Amino acid sequence: MKEDPLERLEREERERKNNGGLKTVMYVLAAIALLLAAALAYVWFQKSSLVKDLNVEKEELTEQIVALQQDYDNLSSDYESINSQLDSSREEVSQLVERIKQTDATNRAKMRQYEKELGTLRSIMRNYIVQIDSLNTLNQKLTAEADAARKDAASSRRQNEQLNKQVNELSGQVAAGSVIKARGIILEPYSSADKVTDRSSRVVRMLTTLSLVENDLAPKGPVRVYIIVKDPDGNILTNANSTGFETAGEARTASASREVDYEGKEVELSIYLNDLTDRCVKGVYTVEAYTAQGFLGSAETMLR
Repeated sequence: MKEDPLERLEREERERKNNGGLKTVMYVLAAIALLLAAALAYVWFQKSSLVKDLNVEKEELTEQIVALQQDYDNLSSDYESINSQLDSSREEVSQLVERIKQTDATNRAKMRQYEKELGTLRSIMRNYIVQIDSLNTLNQKLTAEADAARKDAASSRRQNEQLNKQVNELSGQVAAGSVIKARGIILEPYSSADKVTDRSSRVVRMLTTLSLVENDLAPKGPVRVYIIVKDPDGNILTNANSTGFETAGEARTASASREVDYEGKEVELSIYLNDLTDRCVKGVYTVEAYTAQGFLGSAETMLR
């Protein structure tokens, strides 16, 4: 059946309108797709840029924490309590380094937390430095004071030693000056007729005479003078009244002794050795005179 020309024209017109609408829709959809692609590209670019920035921030924060770790490692002190605290802080820094390495850069909450911990550890380190400096300053001050005290003590010790030396010297001089001395010591043998004799066979007693010289520094009061008479062989002559004594810390045996009152003025005295227990022999006889302070002097006599 042959199509009516009018109907054909209407049909072609409808088809043309339908094709135009489809093209328009296609153009609109294509435009929307382009816009979406552009938006996605923009979002991707922004996200990539943000991630890059966050990674840079993480690297910088990591570098700061590592640098702080090195500062802690280089920090030391001579004080045990501070060293113990430093060890604890070093452990905290080491753990912080490990945590930030294991945390993704996009975890901004964790990054902010690590920044705060970094600031806290820096403040703690500054406090350590202040404490160490203060203690070092105090230690230097105390060391200087101790050195000054030692020098003062050494100076005082030297002065005391010098004073003690002077005192000892003066004491020695006084002690030496206070010693009683004697002069004019004489040993004389006597016979039974109470006459001086040089015949050994006639001697029955011996007389020692001497003078204690004047000395105002010597102690005043009773002084006992001891004599030791020796025969030519060095044997000590004794009698029933002979006694022992001590002089200058040494024990001796006296042939005879006598006590006198000494007031610093010269005193003459005589000491008899009577009733000799042994017969005298020929030779040189010696007498030695002593006080408790020490030796006074000696004299000799010859018997024939």
